[in-house]
Amino acid sequence: MLYIIRHGKTDWNDRRKIQGRTDIPLNSEGRQMAEEAREEYKDIHFDICFSSPLIRAKETAEILLRDRDIPIIYDDRLMEMSFGVYEGIENSFDIPNCPINEFFWHPEEYKVPVEGAESISDLVKRTGEFLEEKVNPLLEQGKDVLIVGHGAMNSSIVYQVKKLKLKDFWSEGIPNCKLQRLI
Repeated sequence: MLYIIRHGKTDWNDRRKIQGRTDIPLNSEGRQMAEEAREEYKDIHFDICFSSPLIRAKETAEILLRDRDIPIIYDDRLMEMSFGVYEGIENSFDIPNCPINEFFWHPEEYKVPVEGAESISDLVKRTGEFLEEKVNPLLEQGKDVLIVGHGAMNSSIVYQVKKLKLKDFWSEGIPNCKLQRLI
């Protein structure tokens, strides 16, 4: 089985700030969410966990799997998508004609990333390579794999595993600390 989960909440989530690669820790609510997820999913078997190395994902993985003998392996390919100069922008949806919003509203039309940001194709390429190199061989062996990550990065994995159209990139929704079984 393949499972994904998004990190718990951060202060930037609460303030509706774009995080991207900015390394923001969980806040107290986010840690509580991870504790609740730990209890809720304690009976689900995982052989291995892969996590983004960003602190909000690392903290979530460590809380979620505390006292369980499950290795956590950090992989840079699971970092959140870079949003370039728009990282730290608060309430982008309230800013008329903010170019980063195209990614969230119409991902199929987000062809040229904003300054310093990652393209969708680059995100899909790196997460696809990760799936092919790390996850698929384990799934073929019958292993249960957990990925702890982020909204856009996890959506990229869902997009590929479920073979979605790019316009449906966000269709599955990626709530904080809710486990999703993909395969």
